[in-house]
Amino acid sequence: MSTVAAIDCGTNSIKILIGSPPTVLLRESRVVRLGQGVDETGMLAEEALERTFAAVDEFAEIIRRHGVPPARVRFCATSATRDAGNADVFREGVRRRLGIEPEVLSGDEEAALVFDGAIAAQDPMPPEPVLVVDIGGGSTELVLGEGGERQAVSMDIGSVRLHERHLHSDPPGPEEVAACVADIDRHLDHAGIPLERTRTAIGTSGTIKTLACGVLGLEAYDREAFDRAVLGNPATAAFVDDLVAMTVAERRALPYMHPGRADVIGAGALIWSRILARVPVPEHVVSEADILHGMAAAISR
Repeated sequence: MSTVAAIDCGTNSIKILIGSPPTVLLRESRVVRLGQGVDETGMLAEEALERTFAAVDEFAEIIRRHGVPPARVRFCATSATRDAGNADVFREGVRRRLGIEPEVLSGDEEAALVFDGAIAAQDPMPPEPVLVVDIGGGSTELVLGEGGERQAVSMDIGSVRLHERHLHSDPPGPEEVAACVADIDRHLDHAGIPLERTRTAIGTSGTIKTLACGVLGLEAYDREAFDRAVLGNPATAAFVDDLVAMTVAERRALPYMHPGRADVIGAGALIWSRILARVPVPEHVVSEADILHGMAAAISR
């Protein structure tokens, strides 16, 4: 099977996977904060575009070195680009650098790729219904699947969006945290996904994987250590409480914390904690496989 390249550009980070599914040859990410200020202004900031284009230039060179032809490259952008009034500037910049047309995924399309990527990595298939959760910088995808049927929603809450909206102090005060939690709960109340039916909960995305490192007490961000780890929901919720109470400097000192995630991860962690509080199972699975794997598999078909 020929090599493919999948690039996912979210609100906080841009990621690339190169491989021949299910084999992964390379996986890298850059924190670019493309969604800086989008929740307030509705526009992609010039400095955010510059950071993102610099990362795309890097990825273009990686793709060239691996000899992946344009027909086997897929670039998908998600929440920040969906919401930005100047998304055409972003699309044109990507087009010039990669020679392909970038896709701006709808929330439903993003959720489907997240689910496909996470489920494909489960062997054997866990008890259904399976809930797959991806917490991004600007949106959170919930997909509940059973017997080939899916219910999916993309909520406009994510680590960057909620951090900018609510968590202004360092560390955030009790009133700020309460406002953030209330915002999350409102979105979950209206999500339309019957979380109470969940028999297996699977979490993916950088926020959830970083939290897993903390729950496991890892000394580095170790994909092999947290992939397919089964973690107790109470232990994760306790760790979230501790993390939210930390200063940004204290978070950055954690050996597994990406410095570009340290300021916003508190909001993303609260989203995960509130979701876990609503499922009737006592534990969840952490999956390294995510939207990139779903994209790569789709290119290969």
